[in-house]
Amino acid sequence: MDRAFIILGALFAGLSVAVGAFGAHGLRGRVDAALLANFETGARYHMYHALALFVVAWAVQRWPSSQLPPLAGWLFIAGILLFAGSLYAMALTGQRWLGAVTPLGGVAFLVAWGLLAFTAWRGA
Repeated sequence: MDRAFIILGALFAGLSVAVGAFGAHGLRGRVDAALLANFETGARYHMYHALALFVVAWAVQRWPSSQLPPLAGWLFIAGILLFAGSLYAMALTGQRWLGAVTPLGGVAFLVAWGLLAFTAWRGA
């Protein structure tokens, strides 16, 4: 399981770089400043949580009997898809209603970080 999260973390991090470059070079001047800022926020949080998958991989190795680190990893992935994905889609389509999806990704991020903290506090 730890290997899967390392692979996914690397893939999501690379995708974040590509998406960020697309936003910086392909969207500037094509979408309004507010939507571009949303896109950039999505790329930033995308990268943060791609890197968090490496923390998950470490936690899976550290506490192999706990099911919480893998759950945190899947929540980070869901958060990337919902939070960053909705911001990307909103910037690309101009459909601001997609912003209603963004907080669901934010909640997934918060729960995932909480699970990792709880796992470390509990020690298993």
